[in-house]
Amino acid sequence: MTIEYSTLHDPVDWAALKAALAADAFDNGRSPAQMERSFRNSYRAVYAVDHENADGPWVGTGRVLSDGVCNAYIVDMWTQARYRRRGVGREILRRLCEPLTGQHVYLFTDDNEAFYKACGFNVRGAGLEQVMGSWLEQTA
Repeated sequence: MTIEYSTLHDPVDWAALKAALAADAFDNGRSPAQMERSFRNSYRAVYAVDHENADGPWVGTGRVLSDGVCNAYIVDMWTQARYRRRGVGREILRRLCEPLTGQHVYLFTDDNEAFYKACGFNVRGAGLEQVMGSWLEQTA
């Protein structure tokens, strides 16, 4: 297994990435175009690729939103199920956090608290959320 990591958006086949996420029960309903816009508008995105994977090359993603000064938020952390517990997620996270020195980095997880604790994150307070309008509805 040879995993390549990249921060480049142009090589991404967004429809194939969306299909990989959906096949792994990690699809949140964005279209390929919406997914591309989300990733391109991020402070940094990391893609994990295994060209020998029979299910397609995309085996992991993550992105970070940041003000570039003091606050950052990690989102869309995904590792394909059969690639978990092999260091892929940890490496994506390391590469996402690399440019964030001095920033408070936050993330939310429903089911992977132990993994993020093992990566040095601490539980802090309650996360709250609210969808403005309808999910994925866009006025602009």
